[in-house]
Amino acid sequence: MTTTITGAMPASSISTAAVRTNAKTSVSLAETIRQSFTMGYRGLLKIRHNPEQLFDVVLQPIIFTVMFTYIFGGAISGNVHAYLPVIIPGILVQTVIVTSVVTGTQLREDMDKGVFDRFRSLPIARISPLAGALLADVVRYLLATLITFAVGIAMGWRPDPVGVIGSTLLVLVCSFAVSWIFALMGCLMSKASTVQGVSMLIMFPLTFMSNAFVPVDTMPGWLQGFVKVNPISHLVTAVRELCTNGHVGVHVVWSLVGAAIITAVFAPLAVGAYIRNAK
Repeated sequence: MTTTITGAMPASSISTAAVRTNAKTSVSLAETIRQSFTMGYRGLLKIRHNPEQLFDVVLQPIIFTVMFTYIFGGAISGNVHAYLPVIIPGILVQTVIVTSVVTGTQLREDMDKGVFDRFRSLPIARISPLAGALLADVVRYLLATLITFAVGIAMGWRPDPVGVIGSTLLVLVCSFAVSWIFALMGCLMSKASTVQGVSMLIMFPLTFMSNAFVPVDTMPGWLQGFVKVNPISHLVTAVRELCTNGHVGVHVVWSLVGAAIITAVFAPLAVGAYIRNAK
């Protein structure tokens, strides 16, 4: 009689073997989408158990809308009511785009805790953990959008109802695309605080050096050139046109094209950086 004795494989070897198996696993597009939404549901559970994650998207649009409207409304548009159609789209875009920075910060924190190491050992699509985290954050963007619109309406703003729906969808699509940039930064940088700091250094100039808060013709000539090509300006103008009369103009097209290009460029880069972290 022959006896075969099998020794236990070390945990590190199991993890390495699983990652290698995952590297060879082919996942269909339908399975990739399903797994991404499953990971997104995990992100929603995190929000439910840690509601303080929503403080920024709940408080920021209220504080910024009230503060900016009453401080700048009279100086820029003559009165608060006339300034609302200008400032609400600007606050909306600023709030949601800046909120997407949290995506990279939380991603870096999860990676530091070893959560994504477990995901790498599973036979799932490489992109699904990242896409799932970004999909969960879409709920945050939606909440910030609804609160901003609600505050504006409470202050007397009367947007086009169909335009509000279109603006919401447009902002969510563009924010999801931008969050891939911060996902890449979360994979490349070593600390969550670094991700947040660098991201804010990029986003605040982009949002304030746009047409979000003041008319472009009041700016110096050299700055007007940058503001007119700033993608934030195109998105703000698109939201203003949609909310004013439901008009779908060229700025909507440019915003969607920009979102598609950002996703096409930064999603593969983020996934590649995520995979390299496994090695």
